[in-house]
Amino acid sequence: MTTAFDPIVLGGKRLASRVVMAPMTRSRAFGAGAEPTELMATYYAQRASAGLIVTEGIQPSPVGQGYPDTPGLHTPGQVRAWRTVTDAVHREGGVIFAQLMHTGRIGHPSLLPDGLLPVGPSAVAAKGQVYTHEGPKDFVVPKELGEAEIRQTIADFAAAARNAVEAGFDGVEIHGANGYLIHQFLAPNTNQRTDAWGGSVGGRIRFAVEVVTAVAEAIGSHRVGLRISPGNPYNDMSEDNPGEVYGTLLDRLAGLELAYLHLMEGPDRALTASLRKAWPSTFILNPFTHPDATGPDALKLVENDSADMVAYGALFLANPDLPRRLAVDGPFNTPDPATFYGGDHRGYTDYPTLD
Repeated sequence: MTTAFDPIVLGGKRLASRVVMAPMTRSRAFGAGAEPTELMATYYAQRASAGLIVTEGIQPSPVGQGYPDTPGLHTPGQVRAWRTVTDAVHREGGVIFAQLMHTGRIGHPSLLPDGLLPVGPSAVAAKGQVYTHEGPKDFVVPKELGEAEIRQTIADFAAAARNAVEAGFDGVEIHGANGYLIHQFLAPNTNQRTDAWGGSVGGRIRFAVEVVTAVAEAIGSHRVGLRISPGNPYNDMSEDNPGEVYGTLLDRLAGLELAYLHLMEGPDRALTASLRKAWPSTFILNPFTHPDATGPDALKLVENDSADMVAYGALFLANPDLPRRLAVDGPFNTPDPATFYGGDHRGYTDYPTLD
């Protein structure tokens, strides 16, 4: 029987275990350059015993930023600063992938350089508010991306992936979940286009397919993972038939031989099983445990072959040495919900506070 503490080869790297540190927004890239800090290097190095670390979301372009003080991977300074993080993790024996996250319509003009507006597949504002340095602000109507802008956004993802490799990352995860730009193209309530980038299921998955393909061509498919969250309503999303959409998406991507698929699970375990069966390579599961944080019981998902690897979020914040604690069944520090900021309904992201 395979366990979560058995090694696995991913992206050409031999991982010490199948315990993944899930991506969690930290908002610690203080300053105008959106560059990682020494505090971030310490934070990730402390958690290097994870089989795989997936970083917080990193914007591939200035307009891709949706939250205050989140880091980028689109300038030389950001590449140099990320190198301090990856070097720190590698010194501790860890493996780290950069999550590339374009937030699309989720954000606010006050978070962007002068003159820029949040963008999306269609000019449909999200309900709700986003936190800014001036306090919470309502989401605005995004600028609908034109054909040339879509092509540029795809190129931005590929360029950020090349920057990630230059910065020492072992690979990248493309964020196609949680109501951000790629997810916005997939869902009918946010993608109301009638051109080749919308309408039918084939049109709505096109942006995701072309982003993943461009990134795989830029750095090698073995270094590329994709995160999805079928049916996740976070950030005012609505998907009435996620099985068809994501089944078609996975069918289109299967031949690329990606490093992994990372599923942020909803309550539909049957859909999880279907996607697990459809995906030909490593399957990482961020299990649905609402309202609780993912706990030790999730290790059984590897043992019963529901997943190849299992991702932990909140518990990794409170327990930097989480794999060791999981191996001996605790004790575990309890995550403090008061530190969580933004994020999904399970509190997997937090505001900049002490861990």
